[in-house]
Amino acid sequence: MAKCDQGYLCQVCGQEVENIVESDLYLRYILGLVDPEVLHIASERHLRCNPTFAQYIVHSEFPPLHVEGDFDKRQLDAEFVATREQEVTRGFRRLLKVAQAGISILDYPQVTD
Repeated sequence: MAKCDQGYLCQVCGQEVENIVESDLYLRYILGLVDPEVLHIASERHLRCNPTFAQYIVHSEFPPLHVEGDFDKRQLDAEFVATREQEVTRGFRRLLKVAQAGISILDYPQVTD
């Protein structure tokens, strides 16, 4: 397969990130953490390949992740964890809406509320 025929490859596992709802990059974009001007050059990962970030997704369509060590959310301040879960989960819900609507990620506004 030609490189231009491949989708974004995960920098952690090397496999293709086949679906937008698996994309760490696009979730971070929706959260306002990635500028649209760098989407095409930013590193991609599966959400599950970035567990320290993905552990904050609390949604029925995303099986929970547990991180061992210093970045385990169970070891962090409860107020910080609750706020982070709310923010990241809200972004994940919006990512699901983008996938369901079949629109370009750039046509969907970033989380601003």
